[in-house]
Amino acid sequence: MTVVRYELDGQVAIITLDRPERLNAFNAQMHADLDTAIRRFRADDGARAAVVTAAGDRAFSAGQDIHELADLDAFLEKVPGFWEAVYTDRFDREMEQHKPMVAAVNGHCVGEGLCLAMACDLRVCSDDASFLMPEVALGIPVVVGAAQSTRLMGLGQALELLLLGEARDAEWALRAGLVNKVVPKAEVFDAALAWARRLAAVGPLAVRATREIARRSLETDFSTAIRMGEAMRRVATGLSGDLREGLTAAAQGRTPDFPGR
Repeated sequence: MTVVRYELDGQVAIITLDRPERLNAFNAQMHADLDTAIRRFRADDGARAAVVTAAGDRAFSAGQDIHELADLDAFLEKVPGFWEAVYTDRFDREMEQHKPMVAAVNGHCVGEGLCLAMACDLRVCSDDASFLMPEVALGIPVVVGAAQSTRLMGLGQALELLLLGEARDAEWALRAGLVNKVVPKAEVFDAALAWARRLAAVGPLAVRATREIARRSLETDFSTAIRMGEAMRRVATGLSGDLREGLTAAAQGRTPDFPGR
C-alpha cells in the first residue's frame, strides 16, 4: 500500500504524505512513493501545478522515521557507496522537474519533511506550525537542508535553524523567508490550493521558464543568468501557442485558454 497519494483536482496535482500514525515520518517506502508521485506529476500533461500536503493535522512530517534508524548498522547498509546518498532518489533529484509546487504545512515540519517543503517553490503554513532541523543534536551533519536553507533564507537565518537544533515558530519562519504565508490552521490547504490553481491558470510555459531562470540564477553569475533567460524567453515565446493565446485573449477581453505548448 502506497504511503504517498497522488490525485488530480482539475489542473492541480495533490500529493499527500499519508503516514499520519507515524506523523508522516519518512522511511524507505515513503521516499520511493514520493519519487513515484513526483515522476507522475512531471509526466502528467493534465497537471500544471501541485500541492504537497500531508494527512492528519499534527505534522506535515516528523522527519526521518526513528524506528528505521534504530538499527543503525542495517540503515547504513543501504548506502551503496561512500559518496552515494542513502536513497538513490532524494530531494535533489525528486524535485528536479519543471512545474511549480506549493507546500501546505500543518503542525511539525522536521528534518526530511522540512527539506521537502523547502524543495517546493512556495510554502503556506499554519499559525501553529513549527520548523526544526534536529540533526546536529544527534551528531548528524545536515546536508540537503543546509544547501537548501542558505539559498532560501541567507546564511545567518539558515545557520540559526541548522546549528542550534531548536524549533522555530511560524512567525519566525515568515520573517526569515522560510515560508511565504501564514494562515489559520483550517485554511492551510485551501490557501495552498488557491495559489496552485493560480499557477495552473497563467501561461504554463512562461511559468516554467521563469521558474527555471530564477532557480538557475542562484548557481551562476548575473550576466550568464540573463543570457540564459533571454534564450529561454525566445524559445518559449517563439515556439509557443501560449503567447499568441494570451495576447489574443487580452485583446478580446476574455480569460485565456493556454495550450501549454
